[in-house]
Amino acid sequence: MLDTVEADPFNIAKENLIEPYELSEPMLFSLHDKLGVKGVDFADIYLQSTISESWSLEEGIVKGGAFSIDQGFGVRAVSGEKTSFAFSDTISKKTLEEAVVNTLAISRTSNDVRKGGYVNRKTKHTKLIQIESLYNYGNPVHTMSSSEKVELLQNIETLAKKRDARISQVMASISGSFSVVLIMTDKGLLADLRPLVRLSVTAVAEKKGRKEFGVSGGGGRYSMNNFSESSIEGYVNEATRQALINLESRPAPAGVMSVVLGPGWPGILLHEAVGHGLEGDFNRKKSSVFSERVGQRVAAPGVTVVDNGTISDRRGSLNFDDEGNPTQNNTLIEDGILKGYMQDRLNSRLMKKSVTGNGRRESFAHLPMPRMTNTYMLPGEHEPGEVLENLGRGIYAVNFGGGQVDITNGKFVFSASEAYWVENGKIKYPVKGATLIGNGPDALTRIRMIGSDLKLDSGVGTCGKEGQRVPVGVGQPTIFIEGLTIGGTAE
Repeated sequence: MLDTVEADPFNIAKENLIEPYELSEPMLFSLHDKLGVKGVDFADIYLQSTISESWSLEEGIVKGGAFSIDQGFGVRAVSGEKTSFAFSDTISKKTLEEAVVNTLAISRTSNDVRKGGYVNRKTKHTKLIQIESLYNYGNPVHTMSSSEKVELLQNIETLAKKRDARISQVMASISGSFSVVLIMTDKGLLADLRPLVRLSVTAVAEKKGRKEFGVSGGGGRYSMNNFSESSIEGYVNEATRQALINLESRPAPAGVMSVVLGPGWPGILLHEAVGHGLEGDFNRKKSSVFSERVGQRVAAPGVTVVDNGTISDRRGSLNFDDEGNPTQNNTLIEDGILKGYMQDRLNSRLMKKSVTGNGRRESFAHLPMPRMTNTYMLPGEHEPGEVLENLGRGIYAVNFGGGQVDITNGKFVFSASEAYWVENGKIKYPVKGATLIGNGPDALTRIRMIGSDLKLDSGVGTCGKEGQRVPVGVGQPTIFIEGLTIGGTAE
């Protein structure tokens, strides 16, 4: 794979996915045409080659390193609500032809026979589709040597331990991938080069036998050498700060109380408790608490939530989704009113709605489904300090760890990894073991103040759904929520 930001994605795709296997563009067009039979509403062929590398350090030693190349293709045909799909990690004319035959054989067993809405490739849109990229086309893995990556990780440990004598252990990792994607649809042939990197720092602080940790990091669709000295130092300072603060934390109180959520990563609660419920498949099947509520008030006035896959270099951004549709800035909730859902091609067609560019898949071996990209709440008019000042007695949650949500009823449980007890608008002390319990739609209606300090996360999010994991982004400003249940550990 070439390493140049000026690379032509079609040339790179040909070099990696077509020429080595004696394929050709006309051959892909021809194979795709064969999928255009009666009863097939639409079909696509998805080819992908991904190179991945990761390094991890613990106790000053690189204890883990991995390098992999994964490649293959998936062939899909959709008829009504039924999808037939075949994939292989062996790319060749023979395997592609067999996949097309098998996919058609499966689709013909459907009882839902209907007139297809297929576009004839021979008469329309035969040109390659050119796009303007949201990110550089360089291979992020090749921008640093192996020794430079190891040195970077060792430097992280040195910086962290210099930060405070109580920092007893440091773990760090850096990973990168470069994915070459070629998608053949009835709209045309598209190619994309998708870089992705992530840096993670975990610091452990110890005092009188007590251990606490802090986690930080960042990433996005850029090169490994984009991590500047200042950004690395910032990640180290944040991880050690969290660990040292948690070392002084007290058991969190329990009960129903108001909560202030900090900006940035706390948007993960919005992603889980609200975002998944706004994905098209759950709403088509009427299994979401937001089903059939478009046009209704689902949040407090002033609450506007968007899913935006068009932000340059962001972890959740894509030039086009995994069905070949351009990503968009979709308004999901506007001033508290539900405006629409995130859609892939299948669900949008069945729901008679527009495609929103949210059809995503983990790899060539997976089917696309409606997924989030970068989901966040827009800022309000209040200064963040003003929001906190209005908290009489309650929890100020700055960072979150794990959480769970049931999209059928919106109930969520989230653990705060950094939180404080507040009285009369003043932070009193850090708390440990604070768990936020509530209902996503109900929590949206309980928002009383929205800060002006919108912040996106640093680029570390990964979302799981039905066994598939994809990179995403989250974010929000500081917000005041009235009356959430807090599970604590204080007696």
